[in-house]
Amino acid sequence: MFSVEEYAAGRVQIRREHLTGLTARLSPERIKRDISPPYVPPLREECPFCPGRVEQETPTFPDGTRIRCGESVTFPNLYPFASWHVVTVITGAHTVDQFSRRQLEDAFLGISRALSGQEHYASINWNFLPSAGASIAHPHLQGIADPGPTALQGRYLGESRRYYGGHGRSYWTDLVEHERASDRFLFEDDGTVWFASPVPIGEREVRGVLPLTTLEDLGPSVPALARGVLRVIECYRALGTRAFNMAIYFGRPEDAEYFSAFCSLIARVNPNPSSMTDSAFMERLHLEPVVMTLPEGLGQTFREMDSEGLIQV
Repeated sequence: MFSVEEYAAGRVQIRREHLTGLTARLSPERIKRDISPPYVPPLREECPFCPGRVEQETPTFPDGTRIRCGESVTFPNLYPFASWHVVTVITGAHTVDQFSRRQLEDAFLGISRALSGQEHYASINWNFLPSAGASIAHPHLQGIADPGPTALQGRYLGESRRYYGGHGRSYWTDLVEHERASDRFLFEDDGTVWFASPVPIGEREVRGVLPLTTLEDLGPSVPALARGVLRVIECYRALGTRAFNMAIYFGRPEDAEYFSAFCSLIARVNPNPSSMTDSAFMERLHLEPVVMTLPEGLGQTFREMDSEGLIQV
């Protein structure tokens, strides 16, 4: 599923994913730089997503409504960068130490309702905290849908189609079987398999392969998805990292034979006054992330913490 080349007396690995050709540079020595400062909750700001203001300062759908599901509220993005772009405020609390399963389930259901029926390529996304790209610290998801897939989404769709044509079976079935037996395996929950990505596109990347393809099929898997995302977040939290990015990529009905929807999470440095980030020229200009954590090490660390009761969801 991937190949490894080693340099600098084994201190640097370049991994290449066979399906897509994506590459990542793994340099475990760089974690000694300790660039992520201790987490400090963001200051409460004049926030349009807080109760009392979200009803007044956010747009509505064409019928004049917003979608409410539990604590969550969903509405169109005021500054869209997709043909259909929505925001889901997860909870009324401006600062959240730990999310509940119910909060995430409701948020996923709310944003799914807003994206469904678009007949486009959809994704559900999350920038948590400013150092992960959140322009508003109040926890919120973003959903986008376009007639064509995003670059990474399209790469996986196209190469999955080609793999199916050449092998007569789904790449994702083979991948799940391969990762279940690897040191990167984390856990399985109601058909969704979670593992540390062997060719990570960001620090401590974890992927969950869902037993479905389209957004419209997500509903029955939402509880397991919420549990899985929370377990990964708790792992990051136990390792001292609070900020993260998440994306869930969906296909369309015609992709069902060869593509499985999947969730990707990556850890980011904690918010800090120096504006230090873990993305630089390699990530942004070469599209080749430099990663400090070996996926096999993350798998072992997760399983050890889980067995010790440190990841409780």
